[in-house]
Amino acid sequence: MIEVERLSKRYGEFVAVDDLDFTVPDGAITGFLGPNGAGKSTAMRCMLGLDRPTSGAALIDGLPLAGHARPATAAGAVLDTSWFHPGRTGLAHLKIAAASSRLPLRRAEEALEAVGMSSVAHRNIGKYSLGMKQRLGIATAMLGRPRNIILDEPMNGLDPQGMEWMRTYLREAAAEGHAVLVSSHLLTEMETLADRLLVIGRGRLVGDRRTSDFLNARDREAAISTDDDTRLEMRLRCLGASVRRLPDGLGVTFDEAVPDATALSRICMDLGVLITALGNRPARLEEMFLELTAESSEYRTGGNRP
Repeated sequence: MIEVERLSKRYGEFVAVDDLDFTVPDGAITGFLGPNGAGKSTAMRCMLGLDRPTSGAALIDGLPLAGHARPATAAGAVLDTSWFHPGRTGLAHLKIAAASSRLPLRRAEEALEAVGMSSVAHRNIGKYSLGMKQRLGIATAMLGRPRNIILDEPMNGLDPQGMEWMRTYLREAAAEGHAVLVSSHLLTEMETLADRLLVIGRGRLVGDRRTSDFLNARDREAAISTDDDTRLEMRLRCLGASVRRLPDGLGVTFDEAVPDATALSRICMDLGVLITALGNRPARLEEMFLELTAESSEYRTGGNRP
């Protein structure tokens, strides 16, 4: 289990991580989401002891990672695959990593086999594709068969087959009891892969709950089309309803003003507006993410074209 307790990291006057507090439980995949510059990478570096927190703590199974006698068995991570030496073979890289972690050298070949890379064990890493480097990164992280796994953008560069392999690999790891933390910008992927989601913005935690709870937290929205959407929109706004334009109609959030589809239908009937299409439109993770991080994105458009 990974525990982040009141974690803060400052660089001079800049606050990269601000009082983060969350847990990554065993036996589950936890998605770690946030806009660029939100502090995800800094937080993960603090978890791995690569950066020293200004205050607070990041604990791996109850201890800072450096406090474990064999850190490679406590946590494995992939934060960046660009540091691999291009002149080394994949097998040589893993043997060096195993030796530096005081692990048996046979683990290098075992890890390559586990990620399906045995056939390119003796090829120079400089000739690996981005997807192959991602697999090599996973092999490096898993050398010590760690109890906790921390990955930054593990789907980057993978083809569809590679992405399916990665999903299966991470799900099996979680099913075996590992705590898996995955940082990603692929929100659609996280919607189906992660059991739990952590969302941060400008270094602070803005969301922490099960993925299903995230998607059910906001009232469901109806998608409705009529023969006079403009008049219906005006009426709904007068009633204080939450309504927005869709490409082919209106999106109406069910709340106190319009509690359900029956109430919406009555409003249309009273107006004499003919409904041509009406259905529930459940919230998507992307919408929830944009709402939670609207005020914490580092780069926001002013709305005008250059």
